[in-house]
Amino acid sequence: MPGGDAEPPAGLAARRVGWETIILSWFALPASLLAALLLGAVMMLLLSVNPISGYHALFDGAFVGSYALGASAARAGPLLFVGVGICISFRASMFNIGGEGQLAMGGLASAATALALPGLPSFVLIPLVLLAGAAGGAGWGAIPGAFKAYFNVNEILSTIMLNLVAVQLMNYLLAGPLVDTTQNSTFGLIPETRLLPHSSWLPILIPGTQLNLGVLIAVLVAGASYVLLWHTGLGFRLRAVGMSREASNYAGIKVKRTMVLAMTLSGAMCGMGGAMLVFGSLAHRMVTDGSLTGFTGSDGFNGIVVALFGGLSPLWSIVSSFLFGGLLTGGDALQVATGVPPDLVTTLEGLVVVFVVSLEYMRRRARASSLAPASSASRDGG
Repeated sequence: MPGGDAEPPAGLAARRVGWETIILSWFALPASLLAALLLGAVMMLLLSVNPISGYHALFDGAFVGSYALGASAARAGPLLFVGVGICISFRASMFNIGGEGQLAMGGLASAATALALPGLPSFVLIPLVLLAGAAGGAGWGAIPGAFKAYFNVNEILSTIMLNLVAVQLMNYLLAGPLVDTTQNSTFGLIPETRLLPHSSWLPILIPGTQLNLGVLIAVLVAGASYVLLWHTGLGFRLRAVGMSREASNYAGIKVKRTMVLAMTLSGAMCGMGGAMLVFGSLAHRMVTDGSLTGFTGSDGFNGIVVALFGGLSPLWSIVSSFLFGGLLTGGDALQVATGVPPDLVTTLEGLVVVFVVSLEYMRRRARASSLAPASSASRDGG
């Protein structure tokens, strides 16, 4: 253009992509949550429930008072463990959908450890059961990782199938070798362990609340995972494999070993979440109703949403896990206050999932668009 006043088309495209990235990074996530809540309000109106009263009850039940905050934080702990695990595997482009099974394996391994070593003091037994939970989840995560790396088996399918195997193994152990035989029941034994040793319970940090040590450990693990991913050589290799396995292999990175390690670490995080579900529970025993969700509360799936809502960052997952923990805790208060069916809260969670997954798709498109002007300019310059 004469005078050089007009901005080149490449510059305009770069500015547009830059604004898209900013909007998707900072404004789209709150907008997704708001949209889900607005649709939830419409459903409440259809159920003849005042949405203002309903959401007031949800907010009070989740965030007002020390007990509510402690309950939300305790509910967020397992979600954060799973979310951090998902961040690690997804950064390596390994899609871990097996959090449910890995939670169960972690819970079983940690419960069996506590039952086998009841005489150990707390400062020994608590770290030991958490490590046992991590080992149980790590082993269950390594299986689909190895299948993917060495046999090219789709990890989404293998992790889902291993969830089904996990529920059967859990039902067998809790109804057989680990069952509490001291129960007095005329209708058969409940599939649960006996009361776990008091020295294995996660200590309550604030008396009169449900806030236990597991929440603090989850936050510390999230911080350590952030350092691992962005400030260590291992983290660089994980992210490099996630961006391009071919380029990583050309650079000398052991791609298959890294893929297995990513799923192993992811499973370990989920397994620690399973240990927290057992030793941070009010029952202080592992119990199931015959389904995985009877033990996990769907944390293995909700943790995926936590990770996506946190932008696949372990640090932001701390915030998103607390929000989702509050949603789950406040949902119980919403049901009690308004009489809405439990399915409404489940639907709210599902709406958030839909919006967050759609947002991740838009983010990927924006990232692809941001690379297009650069590659175009490179060709023009060549």
